[in-house]
Amino acid sequence: MNSFLLRSAVLVASCGWIIAAHAEQEAIKLKQTIALPGVEGRIDHFALDPSGERLFVCALGNNTVEVLDLRKGQRIHSITGLGSPQGIVYVPELNRIFVANDKGGIFKIYDGKLFQSVAEVDFKDDADNVRYDDASKKIYVGFGSGGIAIVNAPDGKQLGSIKLPAHPEAFELEKHGSRIFVNVPNARHVAVLDRSQSKVIATWKTNGAFGNFPMALDEANHRLFLGCRIPSRLVVLNTESGDVITKTDISGDPDDVFYDSKRHRIYAICGAGKIDVIEQADPNTYKASPKIDTAKGARTGLFVPEQDVLFVGVPHNGAQQAEIRAYQVE
Repeated sequence: MNSFLLRSAVLVASCGWIIAAHAEQEAIKLKQTIALPGVEGRIDHFALDPSGERLFVCALGNNTVEVLDLRKGQRIHSITGLGSPQGIVYVPELNRIFVANDKGGIFKIYDGKLFQSVAEVDFKDDADNVRYDDASKKIYVGFGSGGIAIVNAPDGKQLGSIKLPAHPEAFELEKHGSRIFVNVPNARHVAVLDRSQSKVIATWKTNGAFGNFPMALDEANHRLFLGCRIPSRLVVLNTESGDVITKTDISGDPDDVFYDSKRHRIYAICGAGKIDVIEQADPNTYKASPKIDTAKGARTGLFVPEQDVLFVGVPHNGAQQAEIRAYQVE
C-alpha cells in the first residue's frame, strides 16, 4: 500500500472511531428539565403514573412528595406534612399513592386524584423502600431495624412481616418466582426471602464490597446487580448459586441502579455527579461506557423501559436549583 492510501485508510479508521465514540456518548440525551423551586434537601425515590403522565418524587429533605405533569413539564402539586419520605409506589388500578416515611415510620396512602390521605400503617421507624407485586396485589415495605412488611394494596391493611438482621435497603421481587432479594448493608450481605413462606432462605456475601444500597435484577439471565459504596463498585451475583460473578468500578455514592433488558445495560445513578453506563456483553462480561455528567448529590431516579426514559433527581446545591432531569435512552 502506498503512503497516500495508507494515510487515507488511517484517516477513515480514525473517523470511524470518532463517530463510534460520539454515538456511544450520545446513548443518553437530556430531553427535559422540570424545575422544583423551593424544594430543599435530599431527593429520594420516584414513582410513575404512566397513563396520566405524572411523576411522583419523594423530596425527603423537604418533607414533601412533588407531583409533576410530564406533558406540561411542571410541578402541579406538593403533598405536604410528611416525615422524610423515602419510598413510593403508585398503583394505577386503585389510583392510590403509597409513601414510606423515615420519621416515625408512617406508611401513608393517598388518593391519586385529590391527594388526600385515606389510610396509614405505623411501622414505628424508618419506613424506606417500597415494591408492588401486581400479581398478588401486595406491597412490600422495608422498615425499622430489620423487616419487610407485607401490605394488602386494596385496603391498606398490614398482612404480616418478614424479620431481617438489620435495616433493609433496596430489594427486588422475582416475577417468575417467589423470592425477594434484599440488600442488608449493615449485615454485609444480601438476604434471600421466600414470599410464600415469609422467611429468609439464604444469605449471600458480596466479597469485600460493602455499603450495598441500590439493586437491580436481570431475572432472565439469573443476575443480580448491587451498587456498593465501599469501595464504589457494581457487584454481579448469580441468583442460582449466590456466587459473585464479577465486579466493576463505578462512580461514588450510588443510590439507584437499573437494568435495561432491551439494550443489556445497567445504569447506576451516583451522587458523585455521574450516571455510569455498564454494557452487558453476556451474563458474565461487563464493560463500562462513557459516564454521563449530572450534578453533585444527584443519586436517585427512575428508569421507565416502556418509554426509554431515565429520570434523575437533582437537589438544590449552591447555584444549582432542585430539578428533575429526563434523559432519552437511545
